[in-house]
Amino acid sequence: MGNDIIDKHELQRLRDIEKVLNEASIVAFTDKQGRITHANDKFCEISKYNREELIGSYQSLVNSGHHSREFFKDLWRTIGTGNIWHGEIKNKAKDGTFYWVDTTILPFIGENGKPYQYASVRHDITKIKEQKEIIKQMAYYDHLTFLPNRHWLDKWLQEQTDDIIQHLAVLFLDLDLFKSINDSFGHYTGDLILKEVATRLEKCIGPNDFIIRQGGDEFIIFLTNTKSDKDAILSVVQDIQQQFLLPFFVQNKQTFINVSIGVSMNVNKIIDNNYLKVMEETISEADTAMYHAKKIYGNTYLFNTEDQNVEIGRYYEIIAELKDALSNNEFFIVYQPIMSVKEQRIVGVEALLRWNNPQLGLIPPDEFIPHLEELGLINYVGTWILQSVCKQMKQWIDEGILVGRAAVNVSPLQFNDDHFVQDVQHILETTGLEPKYLELEITESIIMDIEKSEKTLQKLKDLGVTISIDDFGTGYSSLSYLRQLPIHTLKIDKSFIDSLDQDGQVIVNTIITMGTNLNYKILAEGIETNEQLHYLSKQDCEEGQGYYWSKPVDPEAIKQFYLKQHNN
Repeated sequence: MGNDIIDKHELQRLRDIEKVLNEASIVAFTDKQGRITHANDKFCEISKYNREELIGSYQSLVNSGHHSREFFKDLWRTIGTGNIWHGEIKNKAKDGTFYWVDTTILPFIGENGKPYQYASVRHDITKIKEQKEIIKQMAYYDHLTFLPNRHWLDKWLQEQTDDIIQHLAVLFLDLDLFKSINDSFGHYTGDLILKEVATRLEKCIGPNDFIIRQGGDEFIIFLTNTKSDKDAILSVVQDIQQQFLLPFFVQNKQTFINVSIGVSMNVNKIIDNNYLKVMEETISEADTAMYHAKKIYGNTYLFNTEDQNVEIGRYYEIIAELKDALSNNEFFIVYQPIMSVKEQRIVGVEALLRWNNPQLGLIPPDEFIPHLEELGLINYVGTWILQSVCKQMKQWIDEGILVGRAAVNVSPLQFNDDHFVQDVQHILETTGLEPKYLELEITESIIMDIEKSEKTLQKLKDLGVTISIDDFGTGYSSLSYLRQLPIHTLKIDKSFIDSLDQDGQVIVNTIITMGTNLNYKILAEGIETNEQLHYLSKQDCEEGQGYYWSKPVDPEAIKQFYLKQHNN
């Protein structure tokens, strides 16, 4: 009877406390087995259960499943020995939603020195936790793809062991020609593609592997379970390549994107507990390997080697010297004859950029031209090339050296510049060259956006300039949609001429036949042998160029080449 009186007094005291807390706190009483004996209005409101549903139920009724069994064992161990417990708990409401509460559990001790009931005082911290999660998301995850970022990686490294780090494999990925996507379709569309890329990459990795977005169109994959097994790593690389064989849909149209991959492994590296340093070295090695993979026309992969680390030094030398090459008059132009296959006479020239640097010497075009785009110099250099070629052509014509037309390569960035057509017109007017003597060579990647390309090409055609598609057959374009565009010439890529085996002949024959039927002029690049020339002549290929006639030479040599032909 005495205990009953004590319990009633204590219950009344707790209810008095509850009145003070009721406005802001979630209050519940439970017995020593964890059954709820009292719940205030705030508890009913946040849990979505009415008081009748709560009273008599165990606290596990609102268990969210978020916390481990050890978490609750520790909680009961604390309050079971008469101590106050404080912490944050994620609970589940009746409607399935989750909420967080900052919880203090106070045990009430009976005459035997053991708790006989508990009071829980809780405060709703759901919004605070959500805000913290948003801040965490902003700090540790990429805002576009929601992949982890470098800050997340640094935090992850702090929690790892030597064994994990030492057997880690790193894949550094970069999308080939992604700038063309942004230039042609806009950054919004580019962002959608990056999100799709992230989704596809996640399909290729295991549950303990992860991907971070390095920035732009670069991604880094960390493989934790390969144990430095090269075959296992290659399997992931091949899965990634398979994903990129599937088309991306841009504005209801299909487009394809290639990816270059560099691979590096941590195996046998000395671990000195400075995981961040080791990881930076490995990422740098994978980046170097990716850079070299991209140089091999992209869409491939390479493992890191010591030779690549040496070559990357040259990359930075080229970048440093290239910035002032135009102002220092280090660029010059050479010309390669374009020949009539049947008549064996010159019908044009292709203008090709060269760079001779005082420190580095003569630099191959495929080594420096991509960096002109990286540095944002391609438009300036492209304009200089057009001015120089038009000026040279006008000089030849005035001298009676009628070499036909001059073909000038145009980069995607230059072609997509809003002032490009206006610049071409201005150069023609200031040099006095008739438009029919100028041919602009574009690549298939430029015309991914058919509607935009058609408008630009039509304006160029209206000027009287002719257009050719360079390296035809190496991209994803098709003759069916090219016929929508005012194209004059298709240039068959040198790689097909180099391998005129049975399969190569089928490809070349198909291009010549279909192109001719669509009234395109067909030009074969890279002709070096009499056998190649004879075969192309039989197939009615109209024009060709290559070392069979002449390597690219200076303007004076072209003049002599022309005069020799016409004096015979």
